[in-house]
Amino acid sequence: MSSPAYDLVTPADRERLSRADPHNIVRLILPRAERADSEPAPTGDGAGSWATDAAATLRRWERDQVLVRDATPALWAYELQPSGGEAATTVGWLGAVGLPGPTSTAVLPHEDTFPVAVEGRRALLAETRTDLEPIVLAHDPDDEVAALTDRARTAPPTMEVLDDDGVRHRLWRVADPDVLGRLTTALRRTGAVIADGHHRFAAAKAHQRTDPGCPGCDAVLALVTPMGLGGLRVAAIHRVVPDLDLDAAVREAAAGFVVRELPETGDGMAAAEVHAWLDRPGVSGFLVSDGRRLVHLDDPTAAVRALVPPEAPAAWRGLDVVLAHAGLVRGVWRRSDEPGSIVIAHTVEDALRGAVERSGVALFLRPPSPGDVAAVARAGARMPRKSTLFVPKPRTGLVLRPLDD
Repeated sequence: MSSPAYDLVTPADRERLSRADPHNIVRLILPRAERADSEPAPTGDGAGSWATDAAATLRRWERDQVLVRDATPALWAYELQPSGGEAATTVGWLGAVGLPGPTSTAVLPHEDTFPVAVEGRRALLAETRTDLEPIVLAHDPDDEVAALTDRARTAPPTMEVLDDDGVRHRLWRVADPDVLGRLTTALRRTGAVIADGHHRFAAAKAHQRTDPGCPGCDAVLALVTPMGLGGLRVAAIHRVVPDLDLDAAVREAAAGFVVRELPETGDGMAAAEVHAWLDRPGVSGFLVSDGRRLVHLDDPTAAVRALVPPEAPAAWRGLDVVLAHAGLVRGVWRRSDEPGSIVIAHTVEDALRGAVERSGVALFLRPPSPGDVAAVARAGARMPRKSTLFVPKPRTGLVLRPLDD
């Protein structure tokens, strides 16, 4: 009954998961009416109605014992092992993390959010009274946290799931009060950056403001992983600019970039070429494509670089995603950053497909490093929305957090 995080589920994915299991968690995180003529908009108008439907489904599952509440408090050690082997394993702890106060720097965001999306998640949280999926935090390394994590993983896992991407998720339920006390004390010594879930984190804080004093509203479900060894990796998130002809896009970009069209390699080879470029050390600039042709934009002029706000922190000004948004998308192509104007694509293949389907261009970006993300967060700056894709992702639906428990 598990699924990827809600913002990674395409409409086709949602349909497939929903049909595969009548109790798949996607029916809660992306609820929809059973009638085809009443499809909801999870981050738009009518949020109250579909959130109410989700809450009714959740209560029914609890009554039918599809979901069963734990009788005693616990944390969950969590291991995510991609098919690449032990060296790529990510470890962490899943549980409730207290929401920081307005002046606290204990948990730092690094990306902008979109208010409509925040409100959609807040409405869902308010109606279901349940944290349905975790955010992800990358915390400062701590030796005691690492030792307790390793110790928890010596026992057979409580739960094990292999997802469609080949990532094996192993979870260990830990309820020993001594272990929990040592772990929470150690984690309090660390600071953390939000790796994933900015909209859900903002929604939890908004819910706390709109319903002050409600049980459980002072915390949010989170997977906390170390920054660095044993932690997450950062992958790129790409953009699709709809209704923009590639020739026009390149012609306009030529005023601010050195333009070089890459040789055509045949039908269906664009994705392989983009992956090869993204994996190549030392590359710079951006790739744009209409789904078939590939064009490299590099060496932006001083005029384009000047479109990046000079008063912003240096860690923020140096990001590729910032130059792409400020210099290329807004400056050269004169597009806003609204969701209707720029479409987010989490994979190269989705971006190329989107360019074809939306009669536009795909814009491929290289990912920032985890250090870049931490530097931006600690400088008090924000990347453009959907700038980072931390991987691997925890699976949604394995552990839920009722607010009133």
